[in-house]
Amino acid sequence: MTGIQTATWAPTAISGPRFLRGQEPVRDLANRSGQELRTRLVDPVTRAESLGIDHLLIAQRWWGTGTDIEASSYDCFAMTAYYAAVTSRIQLVTAVHPGFVLPGVIAKWGATLDRLTEGRWSINVTSGWHLQEFAMFGADCPPHDERYDRSSEFIKVLCGAWENDSFSFQGKYYNVDELRIDPPPHSRRLTIWQGGQSEAAQHMAASQSDWMFLNGGPPEKIAGIIDRVRTKARARGRDVRFALYGIPFCRETDEGAEASVAAMVAAVDPARLAERRRRVSGAQGMWAESPDPLTTLDSNEGFASRLIGSPATILRRMRQFQEIGVDCFLLTLNDERFVGEVLPRAQRGDW
Repeated sequence: MTGIQTATWAPTAISGPRFLRGQEPVRDLANRSGQELRTRLVDPVTRAESLGIDHLLIAQRWWGTGTDIEASSYDCFAMTAYYAAVTSRIQLVTAVHPGFVLPGVIAKWGATLDRLTEGRWSINVTSGWHLQEFAMFGADCPPHDERYDRSSEFIKVLCGAWENDSFSFQGKYYNVDELRIDPPPHSRRLTIWQGGQSEAAQHMAASQSDWMFLNGGPPEKIAGIIDRVRTKARARGRDVRFALYGIPFCRETDEGAEASVAAMVAAVDPARLAERRRRVSGAQGMWAESPDPLTTLDSNEGFASRLIGSPATILRRMRQFQEIGVDCFLLTLNDERFVGEVLPRAQRGDW
């Protein structure tokens, strides 16, 4: 089998999901500035590029305390521009929330990035689920499915602006009159990523997106989502690719890895977990109640993909996901054994 594509998160979040295990959020990154901050934000990215990672996802969390919900992050627009200047190969994927910004403005901004990087920029259109952020920043927040309708119009304007010398559009959420992007983008065709797992998210993926990010989960769950989206996409003469989130936990033996992860599960604070579930009530199809305790360990269910165990066990698991249609793994790169012994083989397809 061929190798698989890989992606990783940009290190822009103020703190990770430590709050679920009763630990206080890490504010260290928020207290740095200047060269000290730049080093902390850039070194993991240049390392990822040197490791052959294909895509860098620059997420946007407008606000979060890190105690009751995942923490805020440094701005994705500023960080994408900065990463464009300090990288040369990795593809830059910027998460953008419709409702917070206008599509014509992003089409212009993205076209500039696309020219500066000679085609290394793409967009992750995220419809949004953290409802408090919308009110805090003055963004309109329609009901769940309508947010996906708005995202659909957002994509139509983006792609129309990139693919045409002049583009006009009248919709429910956006109107543009002879929109011109000058200078035009280098690529002319914009690659669209998206998240979400609800019916509305699956419909948008099948209709408009090139890639769909999936929260972690077991093969049977992931296969079901992939099959449903592919069926809908093929009915429209389209193809969609899938990126699965996974947090590797690699040890010499399966038993050692499983014991360590079990200890992490035992440390989860039920009160903080309940608060997180309340906070994410604006989402559908994600963070659902699950009998798998691994879903409680992080914000995007990365442990639930079970990239846990010895190098051989993790490789078998990754190959299983590839066989059901996963085209890319969105990975954290903190596990040195995984990075050294598993990642290169997965990238080569040496299963």
